[in-house]
Amino acid sequence: MHKLVIMIQTLEEITTFDQSWPEILHLLESMPGLRRETTSRVDSMLYGSQDFNLVHELYFDSLQDLQQAMASLPGREAGRLLQSLTGGRLTLFLADHREDDLENIARYRAASQEAKTDANLA
Repeated sequence: MHKLVIMIQTLEEITTFDQSWPEILHLLESMPGLRRETTSRVDSMLYGSQDFNLVHELYFDSLQDLQQAMASLPGREAGRLLQSLTGGRLTLFLADHREDDLENIARYRAASQEAKTDANLA
């Protein structure tokens, strides 16, 4: 799975952006091949040189699907609107996305704990 990550820097005129966000979402959600999306409003920055207000992630089956979606009419229009509303105060990147489920994490923790116990007994 691949994703497009859109990170919106803190904007002075957030009201205009917030009012236009549903239009941006409609365009993003119209991109072909979209499998899932998430939106995160940033509560506070812990470390880094830039302040971000919002992070939006769009998930696709493959890098090729993602690139085709970005090249589509809704993808291009969403990009144009995002650039216009943010004055370019955004960061975009593509990422190879992988997830682990809680069951596997629990197995890893149990094995790690068992290894520690065995080491202490030796």
